[in-house]
Amino acid sequence: MHAINQQLVEQLSSLPSWLSLSITFLCFAIVLGFLKSLLQRLLFGFTTKTSVNFDSILLQSARRPLSLAVLVGAAWLAELTLQALDIISNKDNPKLALFSLIGIVIGIVLFTDQLIRLWIAHYQSESDLLRSSGNLVKGTLRCLTFVVGALVLLSTLGISITPILASLGIGSLAVALALQPTLENFFSGIQILADKPIRVGDYIELSSGEQGFVEKIGWRSVWIKMLPNNIVIIPNSELAKSKVINYFYPEKQLSVPVECSVHYDSDLEFVEKVALDVARKILVEHEWGVEDYDTFVVFHTFDSSSINFTVMLRAKEYFNRFFIKSAFIKALHKRFKQEGIVIPYPINAINLSQEKAETCSPSQEYPIS
Repeated sequence: MHAINQQLVEQLSSLPSWLSLSITFLCFAIVLGFLKSLLQRLLFGFTTKTSVNFDSILLQSARRPLSLAVLVGAAWLAELTLQALDIISNKDNPKLALFSLIGIVIGIVLFTDQLIRLWIAHYQSESDLLRSSGNLVKGTLRCLTFVVGALVLLSTLGISITPILASLGIGSLAVALALQPTLENFFSGIQILADKPIRVGDYIELSSGEQGFVEKIGWRSVWIKMLPNNIVIIPNSELAKSKVINYFYPEKQLSVPVECSVHYDSDLEFVEKVALDVARKILVEHEWGVEDYDTFVVFHTFDSSSINFTVMLRAKEYFNRFFIKSAFIKALHKRFKQEGIVIPYPINAINLSQEKAETCSPSQEYPIS
């Protein structure tokens, strides 16, 4: 065995240093790659048995960085081995340490970038912030990661980053002035994310009158899908400055007032009883009704030909109020007919007896001379 090792060392010594280093590097890379695959299988098998998801995200994020670490580790082991066997010296590969540091920095950047992407993709359905603007958050964090990684890489290469930072400061000022509307929309988007006046899926109404569901909150604009299936795209800066009604905040349920009227001769106590009975039945039977809502009736106006009142219903969502109101009106109209309660037409009547008006002929009013 010792003779075989001695013969192997002699063969490596007879080769050029770069070739012996390459062969040794390849051998170590194969061994470390096999160990990496074995370790990953064991760890992935362990993470499938745990209830925590973050460990699986960490392992998936580390796949490509680990492959890069295998190459860096194989290069180090190859150099140390050949140096120990006096086949090469430190002067043969002076840049190996620098290349290894570059590989480590790139591996850390790749790991962080993949971790951000997988973490946002996994927790996007559980977080209001990520669900509303996952792409904006992901893009911002990834840009920050690559910028910091590039600065660290330049510093590793021995390039001073102080002039670069100074140049970036002056350049950023010029860019900020040139891209003021874009940056205003970007920071307005961050403000919307932090304040959370709207979220993806919310039904909102703009100050200009448009209504619809929030489809997307991007880095420049908010997309709102209107009921006719059209999209309204409004810049973040305008949305941040305008008045917005969010019909899904603080909750999706909302009251649905229904205006009704009955004849002056109606028994109002009986009318209230019938209206409440119909309202409770609709709220229980209709799929969009809130069953436990305590509905009520309020009489409020002596109109020209009717007594007007409001029945208060409750729907699960703003858009469902149309269906609740329609079902209630049909049911109440049918019930009023059965109970003999009159819903009057608009009438203008002249009550001569109440006003004590006197009738006279035209000849009496205008005597002929």
